[in-house]
Amino acid sequence: MIHVDRRTGAERRETARVLSTNSGVVLRYADRIETSIDGRLAFSALPGDLRDRPTLVTELAATNAGEQDIELTYLSGGLNWKADYTAELSPNDDRIDLRGLITLQNASGTAYRDASVQLVAGDVNVVRSAFQPAPVPLQMIGRATASSVTQQDLLEYHLYTLPRRTTILDNQTKQVELLTAPDVVVTKTLELRGQPYYYNHFNVDLGQRLKVGTYLSFRNEGASLGIPIPRGTVRVYKRDAAGTAQFVGSDNIDHTPKGESIRLHLGDSFDVTANKKQTDYRVGDAPTVFESAYEIALRNGKTVAQTVLVVEPIPGDWTMLQSSAPYQKSSSSTATWALVVPPQSTTTLTYRVKVKF
Repeated sequence: MIHVDRRTGAERRETARVLSTNSGVVLRYADRIETSIDGRLAFSALPGDLRDRPTLVTELAATNAGEQDIELTYLSGGLNWKADYTAELSPNDDRIDLRGLITLQNASGTAYRDASVQLVAGDVNVVRSAFQPAPVPLQMIGRATASSVTQQDLLEYHLYTLPRRTTILDNQTKQVELLTAPDVVVTKTLELRGQPYYYNHFNVDLGQRLKVGTYLSFRNEGASLGIPIPRGTVRVYKRDAAGTAQFVGSDNIDHTPKGESIRLHLGDSFDVTANKKQTDYRVGDAPTVFESAYEIALRNGKTVAQTVLVVEPIPGDWTMLQSSAPYQKSSSSTATWALVVPPQSTTTLTYRVKVKF
């Protein structure tokens, strides 16, 4: 401890031991204990194992002398990864070139140089405590020698091994390629989706210029695809007349096994809209029986014909009494019409349905 005389400025040194720094400093001198600091603390030396930042230190006891290989496994916070996908849509909207990227994010406080990276994809349950940082399923173990990303089953998850070692510095974000799948067959649909609430209520005007959704669907199969796909965001582009790739929509996808379908909602159609109204409504013989009629006018402002799927979720025990176009009972509570709307024209659907609750 260095004491300073306030009158003369002279310094006087006195040896003390720090007993505690919890809610204040406690010092033991040769002849007393004090709970305040009269001066400033000065240390002649610091312990060799004192570090100015949290550091993991492991001591090992080996039975044999000499150089040995060890494997250290622990959960670390600050490491994260996500999957991002880009898809370029063909001129006819029937195929995409799909590319998947892995984005690595390192905020752990240290750099990883020439590291092998393995990624665990799936919904892993992790128990967290107040003293443990939130771990993420990113491992830097093993050796990767394949020419492309390889994947294998791991319990109920999937393990992806990147083909080359990579260096990721602290506070750095880096992208590496996950997959490339050219010429994937897709189906584009325009869909007008209704609501179940108005089948047992009186609602005359159900909307003017209603949005018609734009969807892309494809299956996770084929020689260039057909691997378990991690959850991520898909961004879709299409080239304009000048050959420039323009962004046309995006959607999130969940973990998708091989052979399953992927469905993307890109947005809403600009030129295809709908007007919907309830043309009749009555309560049946019983208070839980309702009969109602509807008119849906689909307008196509494009120069080519468009097919629109009208998807109506109908609740309860329902019976279609009349319909101006063929429909499919696509599920126990859904009626679906596929209507062709000529260019710059309007197609009108009318139907009557009875619902019993």
